Amino acid sequence: MDKNHLLRQLQSLRQKLHEIAEVRGSLTDPAVLAISEEADQLIVALQHIQRTEFELTAAHRDKHR
Repeated sequence: MDKNHLLRQLQSLRQKLHEIAEVRGSLTDPAVLAISEEADQLIVALQHIQRTEFELTAAHRDKHR
């Protein structure tokens, strides 16, 4: 999946998380936790993309030394 798309999704989930937490009045409400878990999954996917990009950049740099 596209990194920018994931970042937009994550930003949307963060906004939704804040709104629902404010309405429900609890960070441990099941709806809040479900959104938090979804955001966690996006964060892991983004970290994987960033690690892959870093490894590719490092490999490219080392190849041209």
